[in-house]
Amino acid sequence: MPLGIDRTEFFAGKCKELERQLRNRDERIAGLETDNAMLYLKLAQLRSQLQASRTEINAAEDASDRYAAFYASIFHQASQLQKQIQIMKSELSNIRGLALEFPRQVSRTLQRASTVAQHHKSMVQSQSFNITALADQVAQLQLALSDMTDRHGREKKRRQDLHNALMELRGNIRVHCRLRPLMEFDCGTEDLATLGRQGSKSEVVVHPVDDENLCVRTHKQNKVFEFERVYNPGEKQEAVFDEVQPMLTSLLDGYNICIMAYGQTGSGKTHTMLGSHRNDDYNPSKEPHPDEGVIPRASRELFRLIEEKAPGTHAVEVSVVEVYNNDIRDLLSKDPNAKHDVVASGDGGVNFPTVMCKPVDTVYEVMSLVQHGLRTRRETATMVHEHSSRSHLVVTLTVISKAPSFFSLPQSTSTEVLNTEGAAVKKTRSTLTHAQSWSGEQIQAAVPPTPPAPAPTVRTKLQLVDLAGSECVGMSGVKGVALREASYINKSLSALADVLGALSEHRGHVPYRNSRLTHFLQDSIGGDAKLLVLLCVSPAQRYITESLQCLGFGQRARQVQRGPTKRRLPSSAEKVDSPKAASSVFGHHQHPLLHDNCHCSVNSFSPFKIFFQSLF
Repeated sequence: MPLGIDRTEFFAGKCKELERQLRNRDERIAGLETDNAMLYLKLAQLRSQLQASRTEINAAEDASDRYAAFYASIFHQASQLQKQIQIMKSELSNIRGLALEFPRQVSRTLQRASTVAQHHKSMVQSQSFNITALADQVAQLQLALSDMTDRHGREKKRRQDLHNALMELRGNIRVHCRLRPLMEFDCGTEDLATLGRQGSKSEVVVHPVDDENLCVRTHKQNKVFEFERVYNPGEKQEAVFDEVQPMLTSLLDGYNICIMAYGQTGSGKTHTMLGSHRNDDYNPSKEPHPDEGVIPRASRELFRLIEEKAPGTHAVEVSVVEVYNNDIRDLLSKDPNAKHDVVASGDGGVNFPTVMCKPVDTVYEVMSLVQHGLRTRRETATMVHEHSSRSHLVVTLTVISKAPSFFSLPQSTSTEVLNTEGAAVKKTRSTLTHAQSWSGEQIQAAVPPTPPAPAPTVRTKLQLVDLAGSECVGMSGVKGVALREASYINKSLSALADVLGALSEHRGHVPYRNSRLTHFLQDSIGGDAKLLVLLCVSPAQRYITESLQCLGFGQRARQVQRGPTKRRLPSSAEKVDSPKAASSVFGHHQHPLLHDNCHCSVNSFSPFKIFFQSLF
């Protein structure tokens, strides 16, 4: 630039020019940015369209693959169908050949069948007479079999009746055996899955043969035991009581009855006598229960029999006693731990004057008292049984019956005088004549009217005994007090076996006093009662030693012959041999005919004694 030129205007113009160019450039940049944004937007749209197109192409390819696979399967199936059609065509051709041949085969078969039918027809016609004869024979055999079956049943029943009658005459002890089913505790320490398995401790080795025989399978041999009745594991409580029920009729006829359950611990004695142990109350209900044992069923039957008698002629008392550690304890008294003694009675029996007897009128009252006693009865859990009884339970139902009116002699209707030989002669007023040594007026004056004597009574007892179970100490695992209890239990049961042994061998001395149990049951065991022993047996191999011991006890008990069972006499007739008792029978006044000066005693009244003997 030449010197002297004004640079201000030059730079100002230059700046404006540059600013204008800068503005143009900024505008162009803004436009390019706008175009660039539009291009990016279009690019995003194109990319999304491209992605959608790819998705469609993939879907189309998948569909094309499926269609191709479908077409391939259709083609394969079509080829298979074509092959099957070819096979069916060949089979159809064969069937057509067989169809053409079938009529000819049928014709030949019918010809052969006709020939065979003609042959069999001729045979049937020739043998029809024999068939008729055989049919008649079969009918006759069926009638004979039916008749023999009926006769067998009657003879079996007759044999049982005769056997029972023979046992009555001999005084044998009736022995029944009940085989319980397997229980879970029979496994012991083994797995529950081995219950009843061969070779295990719970293997069944005791089997009922029939209703009278039982077989025990041992390692050496099989032993068979015979009893009056054998109950299999499936029989219910009702079946057991059906065999016991007939004995209860004898109770009201003047006989004492004793039913005792014997067996090892856990063999089902308490279940048999009382009922299911799952119910702690032993079902003391007014209505019958399927699980009821012998005690509630016997009580129910007793009251049913009493209802059939005249009202007010029978009363029932109950006592509940346990023999624990050789001590007699009254479970109904306020102090059940008090000890009681056995007292000998005048007739050779035993009495328990300190034992409480409570009057009862219903089964519910009986079972309520029994339940009250069971609350204080000793029980201990052992390795063999969870509810092992540690004492012998004796439930006694005493029936007090008023004797019929003929036990009291009529007032002044008859008397007995002695002839010259000293024999008693019975004479009525209407038959006494003046020719005799005593006139009717003299007898009337000699025998004044007497007030009626109190009615004699008969006391009969139904003893229901749930014995404690014999146990092996090593198996039960008891210690301390329970060990002492087990020792007393085994000693008392051993004493019971000794008593039965002495009775079966007819020894002069029977050791009743070796144990309180045998002393307590002396009347029942010794022949003053009809005695039924219920053996309770476990079927498992684990208890085979105890089962054999129990069955052996039953066999020994069957061998006891005690003589005919004694019938209970009325209280007045039992002591009729004494003048004092005779006075009570005839009245409160001493008759001149019974005076010593008449040389007459009650012992000489043989017709009177024969009269009572014929009644009982």
